[in-house]
This record gives sequence, structure tokens and C-alpha cells, in this order.
Amino acid sequence: MSIATSNWTSAHELARLIKQCLSEGSRVDIEGLGTFVPDGKEGFEFLPLNRPQVFLAYVVEDSALVDNLCFDLQMRGFDPWIDRQRLLPGQNWPRAIQRAIEASDFFIACFSRNSVAKRGNFQAELRYALDCARLIPPDEIFLIPVRFDDCKLPATITRSIQYVDLFPDWDRSLNRIVSMVRRQQRRQPKSPTAA
Repeated sequence: MSIATSNWTSAHELARLIKQCLSEGSRVDIEGLGTFVPDGKEGFEFLPLNRPQVFLAYVVEDSALVDNLCFDLQMRGFDPWIDRQRLLPGQNWPRAIQRAIEASDFFIACFSRNSVAKRGNFQAELRYALDCARLIPPDEIFLIPVRFDDCKLPATITRSIQYVDLFPDWDRSLNRIVSMVRRQQRRQPKSPTAA
């Protein structure tokens, strides 16, 4: 079989798989491109990726709050990334998480009494995000620390990064984050178009 025929077969198989998932009512996310969603009429709609991508870092004890945050961000036009929803069976999850952080427009670190002293993946993701933030121009925002409760934040955060309390007024605080992201997006230069 020629390479061209092999590529066509792979593309055909991928299209068949996407169609099958959509016919079963599932959405199909294609990282970096967008999402196919069923339209309810035995067809589908493709939503190109143009929503701000936000990585949500948290500890498992705060899963319910993070699910609420994820839903609220989706309703406001964001594309939040949560490991439980995006990682695939058998995927190299440490590398997938690093790639997701690198590809995100913003990194929301969800602090709480549960997360500040706990060792593990949350701390590793936070350190990686701080490293990624060093590559971004100083006047651009990447890392957004949020507090779910009245916890003490690490000095490395409070020394130079403003945080947002999602308590006692969740909606007001979330609106502050959304307006900051929109303002940040307007400040970013437009990509030059190809001639």
C-alpha cells in the first residue's frame, strides 16, 4: 500500500470514528483545532478553537468547587482544561499536563486549605506554570491565583502576583477574572495574516 493510500485510510478511519461518536451524542475535542458537537438533527457543528484556554490546577479534595468553576468558565466562553475531563486512557499524563499548561492562555491555580500544604501534583503544576510564566512578557498575565477559602498563599505568589478570592461573592470575583482576560486579549497584538 502506498503512503498516500495509507494516509487516506487513516483519515477515512478518523472521520468514521468522529461520525460514530457524534451519532452517539458525544462531543469530539480535537486539541488545538476545536470541537465537533452534535446539532440535534443527526448532523454536527464544528466550533473552532477561539475561546481562551484556561488550565485549572487543583487538589482532588476541591473537585466539586473546580467543577463549578469549570462550568462557570465554559458558560462565559472559556475553554477550561481539567485533567479528569481531558486525559485519555493510557496517555502519558505528566507530559500531557505539561503540554496543556504550555498551550493554555491562562493558568488558574486554585488555592484552599486543602491545597496549600499538600505535596503532590498541584505543587508540580504550579511550579511548571511559574516556569512557563517566565517566558511571557512581564506585562502580560498568565498565572491567576484564586482562593476558595481564607487560606494563606505561598510567599512566591503573594510577593508579585495579585490573587482573587472566590468567596464570599463567587459571581463578582469570577466576573473580575473574565473582564481581566478580555482586557488582556484586547491588548495582545493581532497575528499577521499570511499573504
